Amino acid sequence: MTGSDPHDCDVLVLGSGISGLFFALRVARRARVVLVTKKQAAQSATNFAQGGIAAVVSGEDSVEDHIRDTVKAGAGLCRDEVVRFVIERSPDAIDGLLKLGVEFDRDTDGAFSLGREGGHSRRRVLHHRDATGREIERALLARARAHPNVTLLEDCMAVDLLTSRRAGLPGPNRALGAYVLDANRGEVLRFRARITFLATGGAGKVYLYTSNPDIASGDGVAMAYRAGASIANMEFFQFHPTCLFHSQAKSFLISEAVRGEGGVLRNGPGEAFMADYHPMADLAPRDVVARAIDTELKRTGADSAFLDVTHLDADFLRDRFPTIHERCLHFGVDLTREPIPVVPAAHYCCGGVMTDLSGETDVVNLFAAGEVTCTGLHGANRLASNSLLEGVVFAEAAAEKSLARLADIPPADVAVDSWREEDVTESSEAVVITQNWDEIRRFMWNYVGIVRSDKRLARARRRIVLLQDEITEYYWNFKITPPLLELRNLATVAQLVIASASRRKESRGLHFTLDHPETDDEGFAADTVLRHPDSR
Repeated sequence: MTGSDPHDCDVLVLGSGISGLFFALRVARRARVVLVTKKQAAQSATNFAQGGIAAVVSGEDSVEDHIRDTVKAGAGLCRDEVVRFVIERSPDAIDGLLKLGVEFDRDTDGAFSLGREGGHSRRRVLHHRDATGREIERALLARARAHPNVTLLEDCMAVDLLTSRRAGLPGPNRALGAYVLDANRGEVLRFRARITFLATGGAGKVYLYTSNPDIASGDGVAMAYRAGASIANMEFFQFHPTCLFHSQAKSFLISEAVRGEGGVLRNGPGEAFMADYHPMADLAPRDVVARAIDTELKRTGADSAFLDVTHLDADFLRDRFPTIHERCLHFGVDLTREPIPVVPAAHYCCGGVMTDLSGETDVVNLFAAGEVTCTGLHGANRLASNSLLEGVVFAEAAAEKSLARLADIPPADVAVDSWREEDVTESSEAVVITQNWDEIRRFMWNYVGIVRSDKRLARARRRIVLLQDEITEYYWNFKITPPLLELRNLATVAQLVIASASRRKESRGLHFTLDHPETDDEGFAADTVLRHPDSR
Protein backbone atom coordinates (compact mmCIF):
# COMPACT_ATOMS: atom_id res chain seq x y z
CA MET A 1 0.00 0.00 0.00
CA THR A 2 2.79 2.45 0.87
CA GLY A 3 6.56 2.58 0.89
CA SER A 4 8.76 1.78 3.85
CA ASP A 5 9.13 5.37 5.08
CA PRO A 6 6.84 5.99 8.08
CA HIS A 7 5.68 9.24 6.50
CA ASP A 8 4.47 7.55 3.32
CA CYS A 9 0.70 7.27 2.92
CA ASP A 10 -2.05 6.71 0.41
CA VAL A 11 -3.51 10.19 0.73
CA LEU A 12 -1.95 13.36 2.14
CA VAL A 13 -4.41 16.09 3.16
CA LEU A 14 -3.13 19.61 3.81
CA GLY A 15 -5.62 21.58 5.92
CA SER A 16 -8.22 20.83 8.58
CA GLY A 17 -11.22 22.94 7.64
CA ILE A 18 -14.50 21.65 6.22
CA SER A 19 -13.00 20.52 2.89
CA GLY A 20 -9.96 18.76 4.34
CA LEU A 21 -11.91 16.94 7.06
CA PHE A 22 -14.83 15.96 4.81
CA PHE A 23 -12.47 14.64 2.12
CA ALA A 24 -10.32 12.78 4.65
CA LEU A 25 -13.33 11.03 6.16
CA ARG A 26 -14.60 10.00 2.73
CA VAL A 27 -11.33 8.52 1.43
CA ALA A 28 -10.46 6.95 4.80
CA ARG A 29 -13.08 4.31 4.07
CA ARG A 30 -10.54 2.58 1.81
CA ALA A 31 -7.24 4.40 2.21
CA ARG A 32 -4.67 5.42 4.81
CA VAL A 33 -4.83 9.18 5.29
CA VAL A 34 -2.39 11.60 6.89
CA LEU A 35 -3.90 15.02 7.58
CA VAL A 36 -1.48 17.81 8.48
CA THR A 37 -2.44 21.25 9.75
CA LYS A 38 -0.08 24.09 10.57
CA LYS A 39 -1.64 25.05 13.90
CA GLN A 40 -4.16 23.26 16.08
CA ALA A 41 -6.69 21.40 13.95
CA ALA A 42 -9.64 23.58 14.97
CA GLN A 43 -7.82 26.76 13.86
CA SER A 44 -9.37 26.96 10.42
CA ALA A 45 -11.42 29.53 8.53
CA THR A 46 -14.34 27.10 8.80
CA ASN A 47 -14.26 27.48 12.56
CA PHE A 48 -14.81 31.24 12.21
CA ALA A 49 -17.69 31.04 9.70
CA GLN A 50 -20.70 32.64 11.36
CA GLY A 51 -23.44 32.90 8.76
CA GLY A 52 -24.05 29.39 7.48
CA ILE A 53 -24.25 27.18 4.42
CA ALA A 54 -26.58 27.88 1.50
CA ALA A 55 -28.62 24.97 0.14
CA VAL A 56 -31.95 24.27 -1.52
CA VAL A 57 -33.86 22.49 1.26
CA SER A 58 -37.13 24.43 1.34
CA GLY A 59 -40.25 23.99 -0.76
CA GLU A 60 -40.31 27.76 -1.19
CA ASP A 61 -36.88 27.66 -2.86
CA SER A 62 -35.61 26.02 -6.04
CA VAL A 63 -32.38 25.01 -7.71
CA GLU A 64 -33.09 27.51 -10.49
CA ASP A 65 -33.54 30.37 -8.02
CA HIS A 66 -30.26 29.54 -6.26
CA ILE A 67 -28.49 29.27 -9.60
CA ARG A 68 -29.90 32.61 -10.72
CA ASP A 69 -28.74 34.36 -7.54
CA THR A 70 -25.26 32.81 -7.77
CA VAL A 71 -24.80 33.77 -11.42
CA LYS A 72 -26.07 37.29 -10.84
CA ALA A 73 -23.58 37.85 -8.03
CA GLY A 74 -20.78 36.33 -10.14
CA ALA A 75 -20.96 39.22 -12.64
CA GLY A 76 -20.60 37.19 -15.81
CA LEU A 77 -17.72 34.89 -14.86
CA CYS A 78 -19.48 31.93 -13.22
CA ARG A 79 -19.10 28.65 -15.11
CA ASP A 80 -22.67 27.50 -15.71
CA GLU A 81 -21.92 23.79 -15.49
CA VAL A 82 -20.12 24.26 -12.17
CA VAL A 83 -22.91 26.35 -10.64
CA ARG A 84 -25.50 23.71 -11.54
CA PHE A 85 -23.20 20.89 -10.40
CA VAL A 86 -22.79 22.43 -6.94
CA ILE A 87 -26.32 23.63 -6.30
CA GLU A 88 -28.02 20.44 -7.51
CA ARG A 89 -25.87 18.58 -4.97
CA SER A 90 -26.62 20.95 -2.10
CA PRO A 91 -29.29 18.73 -0.46
CA ASP A 92 -26.87 15.77 -0.52
CA ALA A 93 -24.14 17.97 0.98
CA ILE A 94 -26.40 18.88 3.89
CA ASP A 95 -27.39 15.24 4.32
CA GLY A 96 -23.71 14.27 4.41
CA LEU A 97 -23.00 16.81 7.15
CA LEU A 98 -26.00 15.69 9.17
CA LYS A 99 -24.82 12.07 9.02
CA LEU A 100 -21.46 13.18 10.39
CA GLY A 101 -23.15 14.75 13.39
CA VAL A 102 -23.52 18.41 12.39
CA GLU A 103 -26.56 20.08 13.94
CA PHE A 104 -28.40 22.99 12.30
CA ASP A 105 -31.02 25.19 13.94
CA ARG A 106 -34.62 24.12 13.43
CA ASP A 107 -38.01 25.75 13.91
CA THR A 108 -40.55 24.46 16.42
CA ASP A 109 -42.04 22.20 13.74
CA GLY A 110 -38.65 20.54 13.10
CA ALA A 111 -37.98 22.23 9.77
CA PHE A 112 -34.63 23.94 9.21
CA SER A 113 -34.53 27.55 10.40
CA LEU A 114 -33.30 29.31 7.29
CA GLY A 115 -31.58 32.69 7.13
CA ARG A 116 -31.25 35.10 4.23
CA GLU A 117 -28.12 37.03 3.31
CA GLY A 118 -27.05 39.60 0.74
CA GLY A 119 -27.74 38.63 -2.87
CA HIS A 120 -30.15 35.79 -1.98
CA SER A 121 -33.74 36.04 -3.20
CA ARG A 122 -34.90 33.32 -0.79
CA ARG A 123 -34.22 32.14 2.75
CA ARG A 124 -31.85 29.22 2.17
CA VAL A 125 -28.97 29.61 4.65
CA LEU A 126 -28.78 26.80 7.22
CA HIS A 127 -27.06 27.86 10.41
CA HIS A 128 -26.19 26.91 13.96
CA ARG A 129 -27.09 30.18 15.68
CA ASP A 130 -24.23 32.52 14.68
CA ALA A 131 -21.43 29.94 14.99
CA THR A 132 -22.16 27.54 12.12
CA GLY A 133 -18.54 26.96 11.21
CA ARG A 134 -17.63 26.09 14.77
CA GLU A 135 -20.38 23.45 14.85
CA ILE A 136 -19.24 21.94 11.54
CA GLU A 137 -15.62 21.89 12.68
CA ARG A 138 -16.61 20.26 16.00
CA ALA A 139 -18.50 17.42 14.39
CA LEU A 140 -16.05 16.65 11.57
CA LEU A 141 -12.95 16.95 13.71
CA ALA A 142 -14.37 14.55 16.30
CA ARG A 143 -15.01 11.98 13.57
CA ALA A 144 -11.52 12.43 12.10
CA ARG A 145 -9.80 12.05 15.48
CA ALA A 146 -11.70 8.81 16.09
CA HIS A 147 -11.14 7.27 12.64
CA PRO A 148 -8.56 4.45 12.60
CA ASN A 149 -7.38 5.30 9.07
CA VAL A 150 -6.80 9.01 9.73
CA THR A 151 -3.56 10.27 11.29
CA LEU A 152 -3.89 13.91 12.35
CA LEU A 153 -0.66 15.89 12.74
CA GLU A 154 -0.88 19.38 14.24
CA ASP A 155 1.73 22.17 14.20
CA CYS A 156 2.99 20.86 10.86
CA MET A 157 3.19 23.29 7.95
CA ALA A 158 3.65 22.30 4.32
CA VAL A 159 6.73 23.85 2.75
CA ASP A 160 6.33 22.82 -0.88
CA LEU A 161 4.64 20.14 -2.93
CA LEU A 162 6.62 17.16 -4.21
CA THR A 163 6.17 16.72 -7.95
CA SER A 164 7.51 14.39 -10.59
CA ARG A 165 8.89 17.36 -12.52
CA ARG A 166 10.87 18.50 -9.47
CA ALA A 167 12.13 14.93 -9.00
CA GLY A 168 13.21 14.73 -12.66
CA LEU A 169 10.81 11.89 -13.46
CA PRO A 170 9.40 11.34 -16.97
CA GLY A 171 5.77 11.84 -17.99
CA PRO A 172 3.24 14.53 -17.15
CA ASN A 173 3.77 16.55 -14.00
CA ARG A 174 2.13 14.77 -11.08
CA ALA A 175 1.91 15.27 -7.33
CA LEU A 176 3.93 12.96 -5.09
CA GLY A 177 3.27 14.46 -1.63
CA ALA A 178 4.88 17.38 0.19
CA TYR A 179 7.73 18.59 2.34
CA VAL A 180 6.31 19.43 5.76
CA LEU A 181 7.89 21.44 8.58
CA ASP A 182 7.33 19.99 12.05
CA ALA A 183 7.26 23.31 13.91
CA ASN A 184 7.85 21.75 17.33
CA ARG A 185 11.01 19.92 16.26
CA GLY A 186 12.18 22.39 13.64
CA GLU A 187 12.59 19.53 11.17
CA VAL A 188 11.38 19.26 7.57
CA LEU A 189 9.87 15.86 6.80
CA ARG A 190 9.20 14.23 3.45
CA PHE A 191 5.65 12.92 3.07
CA ARG A 192 5.23 10.80 -0.05
CA ALA A 193 1.63 10.15 -1.10
CA ARG A 194 -0.27 8.65 -4.00
CA ILE A 195 -2.90 11.42 -3.82
CA THR A 196 -2.34 14.93 -2.43
CA PHE A 197 -5.30 17.09 -1.41
CA LEU A 198 -5.05 20.86 -0.87
CA ALA A 199 -7.50 22.35 1.63
CA THR A 200 -5.34 25.14 3.02
CA GLY A 201 -7.96 27.88 2.90
CA GLY A 202 -7.62 31.52 1.99
CA ALA A 203 -5.15 34.38 1.92
CA GLY A 204 -6.74 37.28 3.77
CA LYS A 205 -3.56 38.02 5.74
CA VAL A 206 -2.11 39.53 2.58
CA TYR A 207 -4.16 42.61 3.52
CA LEU A 208 -3.72 44.89 6.52
CA TYR A 209 -7.35 44.55 7.63
CA THR A 210 -9.01 41.15 7.37
CA SER A 211 -11.68 39.02 8.95
CA ASN A 212 -9.52 35.94 8.44
CA PRO A 213 -7.67 34.04 11.17
CA ASP A 214 -3.88 34.38 11.31
CA ILE A 215 -3.41 31.09 9.45
CA ALA A 216 -4.83 32.53 6.20
CA SER A 217 -1.53 33.21 4.45
CA GLY A 218 -2.29 31.73 1.03
CA ASP A 219 -0.01 28.71 1.49
CA GLY A 220 -1.88 26.38 -0.86
CA VAL A 221 -2.15 28.85 -3.72
CA ALA A 222 1.55 29.72 -3.46
CA MET A 223 2.68 26.08 -3.29
CA ALA A 224 0.44 25.05 -6.18
CA TYR A 225 1.75 27.95 -8.28
CA ARG A 226 5.35 26.93 -7.61
CA ALA A 227 4.43 23.33 -8.46
CA GLY A 228 3.12 24.32 -11.90
CA ALA A 229 -0.66 24.42 -11.35
CA SER A 230 -2.79 27.07 -13.04
CA ILE A 231 -4.02 29.90 -10.81
CA ALA A 232 -7.07 31.93 -11.81
CA ASN A 233 -8.92 35.14 -10.89
CA MET A 234 -6.77 36.32 -8.00
CA GLU A 235 -7.93 39.90 -8.64
CA PHE A 236 -11.33 39.02 -7.17
CA PHE A 237 -10.78 39.44 -3.46
CA GLN A 238 -13.97 39.90 -1.49
CA PHE A 239 -14.02 42.51 1.23
CA HIS A 240 -16.60 41.81 3.89
CA PRO A 241 -18.46 45.05 4.53
CA THR A 242 -18.85 44.69 8.28
CA CYS A 243 -15.97 43.93 10.60
CA LEU A 244 -16.28 45.29 14.12
CA PHE A 245 -14.41 48.60 14.31
CA HIS A 246 -12.48 48.63 17.58
CA SER A 247 -8.78 48.95 18.24
CA GLN A 248 -8.69 45.68 20.20
CA ALA A 249 -11.30 43.67 18.26
CA LYS A 250 -8.92 41.75 16.04
CA SER A 251 -10.57 40.32 12.91
CA PHE A 252 -14.05 40.01 14.43
CA LEU A 253 -16.72 39.68 11.77
CA ILE A 254 -20.29 40.95 12.08
CA SER A 255 -22.10 38.33 10.02
CA GLU A 256 -24.04 39.30 6.93
CA ALA A 257 -26.93 37.41 8.51
CA VAL A 258 -27.39 40.43 10.81
CA ARG A 259 -28.43 42.47 7.76
CA GLY A 260 -30.43 39.48 6.57
CA GLU A 261 -32.54 39.77 9.70
CA GLY A 262 -33.18 43.48 9.18
CA GLY A 263 -29.99 45.34 10.13
CA VAL A 264 -29.59 48.79 8.54
CA LEU A 265 -26.29 50.44 7.62
CA ARG A 266 -25.94 54.10 8.59
CA ASN A 267 -23.18 56.64 8.00
CA GLY A 268 -21.59 58.92 10.58
CA PRO A 269 -24.49 61.42 10.57
CA GLY A 270 -26.89 58.51 11.11
CA GLU A 271 -28.37 58.35 7.60
CA ALA A 272 -29.37 55.01 6.06
CA PHE A 273 -27.47 55.09 2.75
CA MET A 274 -27.60 51.71 1.02
CA ALA A 275 -30.78 52.51 -0.95
CA ASP A 276 -28.71 55.15 -2.76
CA TYR A 277 -26.31 52.48 -4.07
CA HIS A 278 -28.43 49.41 -4.92
CA PRO A 279 -32.10 48.39 -5.32
CA MET A 280 -31.62 45.67 -2.67
CA ALA A 281 -30.33 48.31 -0.24
CA ASP A 282 -28.78 46.57 2.81
CA LEU A 283 -29.15 43.16 1.16
CA ALA A 284 -27.05 44.13 -1.86
CA PRO A 285 -24.08 41.88 -2.80
CA ARG A 286 -20.99 42.30 -0.66
CA ASP A 287 -18.86 44.10 -3.24
CA VAL A 288 -21.51 46.79 -3.62
CA VAL A 289 -21.90 47.20 0.15
CA ALA A 290 -18.14 47.32 0.77
CA ARG A 291 -17.62 50.01 -1.89
CA ALA A 292 -20.63 51.96 -0.58
CA ILE A 293 -19.21 52.01 2.94
CA ASP A 294 -15.78 52.96 1.59
CA THR A 295 -17.38 55.84 -0.34
CA GLU A 296 -19.37 57.03 2.69
CA LEU A 297 -16.28 56.98 4.89
CA LYS A 298 -14.38 59.09 2.39
CA ARG A 299 -17.35 61.42 1.85
CA THR A 300 -18.14 62.05 5.51
CA GLY A 301 -14.65 61.69 6.98
CA ALA A 302 -15.94 59.20 9.56
CA ASP A 303 -13.78 56.37 10.90
CA SER A 304 -16.55 53.79 10.53
CA ALA A 305 -20.07 53.15 9.39
CA PHE A 306 -22.71 51.77 11.77
CA LEU A 307 -24.88 48.66 11.58
CA ASP A 308 -28.14 49.41 13.36
CA VAL A 309 -30.35 46.63 14.75
CA THR A 310 -31.81 48.57 17.68
CA HIS A 311 -35.25 48.46 16.04
CA LEU A 312 -35.32 44.64 16.32
CA ASP A 313 -36.46 42.67 19.36
CA ALA A 314 -33.68 42.46 21.94
CA ASP A 315 -34.45 38.89 23.00
CA PHE A 316 -34.45 37.76 19.36
CA LEU A 317 -31.06 39.38 18.79
CA ARG A 318 -29.52 37.76 21.87
CA ASP A 319 -30.85 34.34 20.86
CA ARG A 320 -30.08 34.55 17.12
CA PHE A 321 -26.64 36.16 17.48
CA PRO A 322 -25.27 35.14 20.90
CA THR A 323 -21.61 35.17 19.85
CA ILE A 324 -21.83 38.56 18.18
CA HIS A 325 -23.85 40.00 21.07
CA GLU A 326 -21.35 38.74 23.64
CA ARG A 327 -18.33 39.87 21.67
CA CYS A 328 -19.73 43.35 21.09
CA LEU A 329 -20.55 43.67 24.79
CA HIS A 330 -16.97 42.74 25.58
CA PHE A 331 -15.89 45.84 23.64
CA GLY A 332 -18.53 48.09 25.19
CA VAL A 333 -21.19 47.93 22.47
CA ASP A 334 -24.69 46.71 23.37
CA LEU A 335 -26.14 46.01 19.93
CA THR A 336 -29.68 45.93 21.36
CA ARG A 337 -29.32 49.60 22.36
CA GLU A 338 -26.75 51.17 20.02
CA PRO A 339 -25.47 50.73 16.46
CA ILE A 340 -22.37 48.60 15.89
CA PRO A 341 -19.35 50.46 14.41
CA VAL A 342 -18.16 48.55 11.31
CA VAL A 343 -15.59 48.83 8.53
CA PRO A 344 -14.82 46.65 5.47
CA ALA A 345 -12.02 44.05 5.67
CA ALA A 346 -10.50 41.45 3.33
CA HIS A 347 -12.63 38.36 3.69
CA TYR A 348 -12.63 35.81 0.87
CA CYS A 349 -10.48 35.08 -2.17
CA CYS A 350 -12.63 34.05 -5.13
CA GLY A 351 -9.53 33.11 -7.10
CA GLY A 352 -7.19 30.22 -6.52
CA VAL A 353 -5.99 26.91 -7.91
CA MET A 354 -8.03 25.89 -10.95
CA THR A 355 -9.82 22.54 -10.69
CA ASP A 356 -12.19 20.45 -12.78
CA LEU A 357 -15.52 19.02 -11.60
CA SER A 358 -13.65 16.28 -9.74
CA GLY A 359 -11.59 18.81 -7.81
CA GLU A 360 -8.41 17.88 -9.71
CA THR A 361 -5.86 20.51 -10.71
CA ASP A 362 -3.76 20.38 -13.87
CA VAL A 363 -1.01 18.70 -11.83
CA VAL A 364 -2.03 15.04 -11.97
CA ASN A 365 -3.09 13.52 -8.61
CA LEU A 366 -3.20 16.95 -6.96
CA PHE A 367 -6.77 17.61 -5.85
CA ALA A 368 -8.14 20.65 -4.01
CA ALA A 369 -11.32 22.09 -2.54
CA GLY A 370 -12.45 25.12 -0.57
CA GLU A 371 -11.15 28.67 -0.63
CA VAL A 372 -7.77 27.60 -2.01
CA THR A 373 -9.49 26.83 -5.33
CA CYS A 374 -11.06 28.59 -8.28
CA THR A 375 -13.74 26.16 -9.42
CA GLY A 376 -15.86 28.61 -11.39
CA LEU A 377 -18.72 28.69 -8.87
CA HIS A 378 -18.13 32.21 -7.58
CA GLY A 379 -17.12 33.99 -10.77
CA ALA A 380 -16.19 37.61 -10.04
CA ASN A 381 -18.01 37.75 -6.70
CA ARG A 382 -19.01 35.05 -4.21
CA LEU A 383 -22.65 34.82 -3.18
CA ALA A 384 -22.83 34.74 0.62
CA SER A 385 -22.70 31.27 2.26
CA ASN A 386 -21.93 29.45 -0.98
CA SER A 387 -18.37 28.74 0.14
CA LEU A 388 -19.04 26.04 2.74
CA LEU A 389 -21.35 24.36 0.23
CA GLU A 390 -18.66 24.46 -2.45
CA GLY A 391 -16.13 22.96 -0.02
CA VAL A 392 -18.34 19.96 0.77
CA VAL A 393 -19.46 19.28 -2.81
CA PHE A 394 -15.94 19.37 -4.25
CA ALA A 395 -14.47 17.42 -1.34
CA GLU A 396 -17.03 14.69 -2.08
CA ALA A 397 -16.28 14.78 -5.82
CA ALA A 398 -12.52 14.68 -5.20
CA ALA A 399 -12.92 11.75 -2.81
CA GLU A 400 -14.88 9.73 -5.37
CA LYS A 401 -12.29 10.38 -8.09
CA SER A 402 -9.36 9.70 -5.73
CA LEU A 403 -10.73 6.39 -4.52
CA ALA A 404 -11.36 5.28 -8.11
CA ARG A 405 -7.83 6.22 -9.13
CA LEU A 406 -5.91 4.77 -6.17
CA ALA A 407 -6.07 1.29 -7.65
CA ASP A 408 -4.02 2.50 -10.61
CA ILE A 409 -1.37 4.47 -8.68
CA PRO A 410 1.68 2.54 -7.47
CA PRO A 411 2.85 2.73 -3.84
CA ALA A 412 4.28 6.05 -2.69
CA ASP A 413 7.90 4.94 -2.88
CA VAL A 414 9.24 6.90 -5.89
CA ALA A 415 12.68 8.42 -5.50
CA VAL A 416 12.25 11.90 -4.04
CA ASP A 417 15.10 13.50 -2.12
CA SER A 418 14.74 14.21 1.56
CA TRP A 419 14.94 17.85 2.64
CA ARG A 420 18.46 19.28 2.69
CA GLU A 421 19.61 22.34 4.64
CA GLU A 422 23.33 21.81 5.15
CA ASP A 423 24.31 25.35 4.16
CA VAL A 424 21.72 27.32 6.14
CA THR A 425 22.13 28.98 9.54
CA GLU A 426 19.89 30.24 12.31
CA SER A 427 18.80 33.80 11.59
CA SER A 428 19.61 36.62 13.99
CA GLU A 429 17.58 39.09 11.91
CA ALA A 430 13.94 38.06 12.33
CA VAL A 431 13.06 41.74 11.95
CA VAL A 432 13.41 41.18 8.19
CA ILE A 433 10.34 38.95 8.34
CA THR A 434 8.18 41.32 10.38
CA GLN A 435 9.23 44.36 8.35
CA ASN A 436 8.50 42.76 4.98
CA TRP A 437 5.25 41.22 6.24
CA ASP A 438 4.02 44.61 7.41
CA GLU A 439 5.06 46.36 4.21
CA ILE A 440 3.29 43.84 1.97
CA ARG A 441 0.04 44.04 3.92
CA ARG A 442 0.07 47.85 3.96
CA PHE A 443 0.74 48.45 0.28
CA MET A 444 -1.73 45.74 -0.69
CA TRP A 445 -4.40 47.52 1.37
CA ASN A 446 -3.57 50.96 -0.02
CA TYR A 447 -2.84 50.07 -3.64
CA VAL A 448 -4.71 46.81 -4.36
CA GLY A 449 -7.69 47.14 -2.03
CA ILE A 450 -11.38 47.90 -2.49
CA VAL A 451 -10.71 50.62 -5.10
CA ARG A 452 -7.74 50.37 -7.46
CA SER A 453 -6.08 52.36 -10.25
CA ASP A 454 -3.38 51.76 -12.83
CA LYS A 455 -0.89 53.93 -10.92
CA ARG A 456 -1.58 52.19 -7.62
CA LEU A 457 -1.12 48.78 -9.21
CA ALA A 458 2.14 49.90 -10.84
CA ARG A 459 3.46 51.05 -7.46
CA ALA A 460 2.50 47.72 -5.89
CA ARG A 461 4.14 45.82 -8.74
CA ARG A 462 7.44 47.63 -8.25
CA ARG A 463 7.40 47.02 -4.49
CA ILE A 464 6.64 43.30 -4.72
CA VAL A 465 9.53 42.70 -7.13
CA LEU A 466 12.01 44.21 -4.66
CA LEU A 467 10.53 42.38 -1.69
CA GLN A 468 10.51 39.05 -3.54
CA ASP A 469 14.25 39.37 -4.10
CA GLU A 470 14.86 40.06 -0.39
CA ILE A 471 12.61 37.22 0.73
CA THR A 472 14.12 34.71 -1.70
CA GLU A 473 17.65 35.50 -0.55
CA TYR A 474 16.61 35.17 3.09
CA TYR A 475 14.74 31.90 2.44
CA TRP A 476 17.71 30.11 0.92
CA ASN A 477 20.26 31.28 3.48
CA PHE A 478 18.52 30.76 6.81
CA LYS A 479 16.78 27.91 8.58
CA ILE A 480 13.09 27.97 7.76
CA THR A 481 10.42 28.76 10.32
CA PRO A 482 6.63 29.05 10.03
CA PRO A 483 6.75 32.89 9.92
CA LEU A 484 9.30 32.74 7.09
CA LEU A 485 7.18 30.25 5.13
CA GLU A 486 4.09 32.41 5.59
CA LEU A 487 5.97 35.51 4.44
CA ARG A 488 7.24 33.71 1.36
CA ASN A 489 3.73 32.53 0.52
CA LEU A 490 2.13 35.91 1.19
CA ALA A 491 4.62 37.55 -1.16
CA THR A 492 3.69 35.06 -3.88
CA VAL A 493 -0.03 35.66 -3.32
CA ALA A 494 0.51 39.43 -3.46
CA GLN A 495 2.41 39.01 -6.72
CA LEU A 496 -0.47 36.97 -8.19
CA VAL A 497 -3.16 39.41 -7.06
CA ILE A 498 -1.24 42.36 -8.49
CA ALA A 499 -0.56 40.59 -11.78
CA SER A 500 -4.20 39.53 -12.17
CA ALA A 501 -5.57 42.97 -11.28
CA SER A 502 -3.13 44.63 -13.71
CA ARG A 503 -4.34 42.45 -16.57
CA ARG A 504 -8.04 43.21 -16.06
CA LYS A 505 -8.63 46.59 -17.70
CA GLU A 506 -12.26 46.87 -16.60
CA SER A 507 -14.37 46.88 -13.45
CA ARG A 508 -16.25 43.66 -12.73
CA GLY A 509 -17.53 42.14 -9.52
CA LEU A 510 -14.94 42.51 -6.79
CA HIS A 511 -12.39 44.23 -9.04
CA PHE A 512 -13.06 47.97 -9.25
CA THR A 513 -10.58 50.35 -10.86
CA LEU A 514 -10.93 54.10 -11.26
CA ASP A 515 -9.22 54.05 -14.66
CA HIS A 516 -11.58 51.46 -16.16
CA PRO A 517 -14.91 51.88 -14.32
CA GLU A 518 -17.07 50.07 -16.88
CA THR A 519 -17.48 46.35 -17.51
CA ASP A 520 -16.06 45.21 -20.86
CA ASP A 521 -17.70 41.95 -21.93
CA GLU A 522 -15.98 41.95 -25.31
CA GLY A 523 -12.45 42.07 -23.93
CA PHE A 524 -12.56 40.60 -20.43
CA ALA A 525 -15.46 38.15 -20.00
CA ALA A 526 -12.96 35.39 -19.19
CA ASP A 527 -10.84 34.10 -16.34
CA THR A 528 -7.44 35.62 -15.62
CA VAL A 529 -5.12 32.60 -15.63
CA LEU A 530 -1.51 32.63 -14.40
CA ARG A 531 1.12 29.90 -14.47
CA HIS A 532 4.66 29.85 -13.12
CA PRO A 533 7.19 30.69 -15.88
CA ASP A 534 9.05 27.41 -15.28
CA SER A 535 5.90 25.36 -15.96
CA ARG A 536 5.08 26.75 -19.38
